[in-house]
Amino acid sequence: MSEEDQTTSGTPMPLTAGRTALVVVDMQKAFLDPQGSCARLGLPYDALRTAIPGVKRLIAAARESGLPIIYTRFVYRDDYRDGGIVTNQLLPALRETRALAAGTADIEIIDELTPQSGDIVIDKNRPGAFHGTPLRSCLDGLDANGLILCGVTTNVCVETTAREAMQHDFRVWVVADATAEFEDDRHTVALKGLNWMFASIVESRQALAAISSLGQTNPNT
Repeated sequence: MSEEDQTTSGTPMPLTAGRTALVVVDMQKAFLDPQGSCARLGLPYDALRTAIPGVKRLIAAARESGLPIIYTRFVYRDDYRDGGIVTNQLLPALRETRALAAGTADIEIIDELTPQSGDIVIDKNRPGAFHGTPLRSCLDGLDANGLILCGVTTNVCVETTAREAMQHDFRVWVVADATAEFEDDRHTVALKGLNWMFASIVESRQALAAISSLGQTNPNT
């Protein structure tokens, strides 16, 4: 997808030094590991792994510049009592294969992107990272008003989180080549929909340049 296809104005909304956080969405073994539940279900998990290099670069840049890093994880109770309509009706195979169950390797962040001391990890049991979680409180504690989003999957958890973030009045960037979906058309449509009103869609090079600039002017680094 060309940059012109992804953006309407070509100029992302501005982010503020000292008030921007990197949010890494669901880069878990369930979705990305050959032994994870997506692979066990026969889903094309390799398609999601295309996000790993971009996410890795963004995390490294954020650490260098002193931007807060927030990881999200999709986690259900061991007994799936919090799974609701998803595990009971829409996708019962998740429950049948013990996908994303608390206490299993499935829920862990992949080894290449392991959180470090000082990073924030938010567990959620719905696609949106704000729903029923302390994410908003953590962002308020950081005095954040802008988010750079990356991770998987574009059409589900990334998109839902981006839409929620805008409705909480955050400035949102979604990094197109550091997100991924099982199917290319769903990735494309999700980004185009977000671009209309909910987020600025950018490439890694733009996000990395912004992170470097934010770090240079961040009084906390």
